[in-house]
Amino acid sequence: MTHLPQARRVFDIELAALRAVRAQLDDAFDCAVELTVESLKRRGKLVIVGIGKSGNIGAKLAATLTSTGSTSVVLSSVDALHGDLGIVNDGDLVLVLSYSGESEELVNLLPALKRFAVRIIAFTGNPKSTIARHSDVVLNVRVPKEACPFNLAPTASTTAMLVMGDALAMAVLEARGFTRKDFARYHPSGAIGRALLVKVRDIMRSGDRNAVAPQTFAVRDALMVMTKARSGSLAIVDKRGKLAGVFTDGDFRRRMATDSDLLTRPLAEVMTRNPICIRDEALAAEALKIFNERNIDDLIVVNTKREPVGLVDSQDLPKLKLM
Repeated sequence: MTHLPQARRVFDIELAALRAVRAQLDDAFDCAVELTVESLKRRGKLVIVGIGKSGNIGAKLAATLTSTGSTSVVLSSVDALHGDLGIVNDGDLVLVLSYSGESEELVNLLPALKRFAVRIIAFTGNPKSTIARHSDVVLNVRVPKEACPFNLAPTASTTAMLVMGDALAMAVLEARGFTRKDFARYHPSGAIGRALLVKVRDIMRSGDRNAVAPQTFAVRDALMVMTKARSGSLAIVDKRGKLAGVFTDGDFRRRMATDSDLLTRPLAEVMTRNPICIRDEALAAEALKIFNERNIDDLIVVNTKREPVGLVDSQDLPKLKLM
């Protein structure tokens, strides 16, 4: 027995749901982004409230917003009327998540929220619901049907709410001019933080581990330099000491099969000119991108004068926990 048909059915239903919600996007989304940016600019925070599965989506949305520089908190709809409303301040923006728009706990919370000078954005599948009518902006996440065979369990609707939240978070990120460096400030630990905070000069091989030779060197001599540095590649410089080319052990093996005079040839004849390189001041994340896009093993590091000052070896990256 295989369950793949059922799995594909769920995927198809949820993909169709996302396409439907995407088609429903309108000016309300722009208003939601503007309200969010305005609130954050005034040092307000985003207060996210939901119940049940929508509450779980709200917690994820709060985490995404907070990690991208938009201060967010989750307000328990149950505990809010028993003291937790202290989380809310004038100037905050409240995001209410309720697919039906009629969740009793949230409807009962609305009068209390209205006592504060706050704006409300509703994520709901019912734009005519009580919650929608009492909100400043309504983001319509109505889906054709749930993936549940009984059309009961929140499945496609929570997926739609999740994606709408991600869309809002990313639009706010761009509108606020949030940068990679800002992202790194909020992710100082783990691979993301290391890749965004660490610079190439911090991870490169330098000194005796950086194989460099003039283009007049014979291949035989170049191999000795590479062996001493325990490197699989050699940065080749011109008479001014600037990067002119690269020669690798792979180049040697490929040429050796057809060139009996290879060992005596000068590097200028066999090197790869204008090799891929990176500045020593660049972020380690940029080096990772080059490795992923160019399918190379070694990356030459140069300074402002285009002098080779180091080498990033792809084999070092797992040890540095950058991959």
